[in-house]
Amino acid sequence: MKYKIVTKLAKNRWSSFVENHTNGNIFQTPEMYKVYQKTKNYEPIFLAVIDNDDTILGVMLAVIQKEYSGIIGSLTARSIIFGGPLIKDENIEVLDVVLKEYSTIAKSKAIYSQFRNFWDWQEPKNIFSKNGFEYEEHLNILVDLNKSEDELWKDVKKSRKEGIRKAIRDDLQFSVANNDEILPTFYGLLKETYSNAKLPYPDFDFFNNLQKLIPTNTIKYFTLKKENNIIIALLAYVYKGCLSAFYIGINREEKYFKMRPVDLFYWELLKWGSENNCEIYDWLGAGKPDKEYGVRKFKLQFGGKIVNYGRFEKIHKPILLKIAKFGFMFWKGLKR
Repeated sequence: MKYKIVTKLAKNRWSSFVENHTNGNIFQTPEMYKVYQKTKNYEPIFLAVIDNDDTILGVMLAVIQKEYSGIIGSLTARSIIFGGPLIKDENIEVLDVVLKEYSTIAKSKAIYSQFRNFWDWQEPKNIFSKNGFEYEEHLNILVDLNKSEDELWKDVKKSRKEGIRKAIRDDLQFSVANNDEILPTFYGLLKETYSNAKLPYPDFDFFNNLQKLIPTNTIKYFTLKKENNIIIALLAYVYKGCLSAFYIGINREEKYFKMRPVDLFYWELLKWGSENNCEIYDWLGAGKPDKEYGVRKFKLQFGGKIVNYGRFEKIHKPILLKIAKFGFMFWKGLKR
């Protein structure tokens, strides 16, 4: 069978393929392509494979992310593939075609590429290896939401339950926010949270584009308030029955933090997902298995199971990567 690689597809055909694929997710949709296309320092890469009958056999959407524009930006250019590629029937020949073509394109655009897997590739791992992508273990936590509130509560550990009860006594209020009104406040909290952690974060226009281009029933903002003050704001998405955390901002002032807002927030989020026909809550990451990670321990206290879908990574420009890593450590030092 002969395969043809294309870089454009009719939106309805692309959307239908993703929606009907077992592992279809928001990050492989044409809407996300538009978000990346319109966001500063982002550049999408899209590939699809079709056969002689014009049947779609696979699609993949990657995004080149840079922290800066111009020459300096090239030192921070990385290509990330969230939840892709999507291959019909896991055809390894099609996967091989996609990876070969993608590598040809990415090597001139990014220092390295990273596949952040949303499922276990199992046998096709060999195809990634054949194309120069090294596998590294990386954990995630998935919570089954097909449970009653009582069943979910039983899975919550004692220390979290104590925090939840305290936050309730302090009258903290959980709600689904209006997307148009919450965005500036959310971004302010996000910026503060990521700056304190000395981590890079997307420009405001990324979230603005998400709001404009992704359906409102897919993108959700959740908040926790004390009176009229927002303490926590989370951007999450709901797609094909999966509720996934994406970006969060938290006010860590002591007067709020001693109320245990984070405990109540995630408990209410799980309840919301269960009550709104979500089947899975995806924490979107839990670190590497060989490293202690306090965040992973915290997440596990709300129940759920650990999965190890791992990541695939390929370095396109080794020397530039070393320079970039040094630059990032220098940048973090300046932020102290």
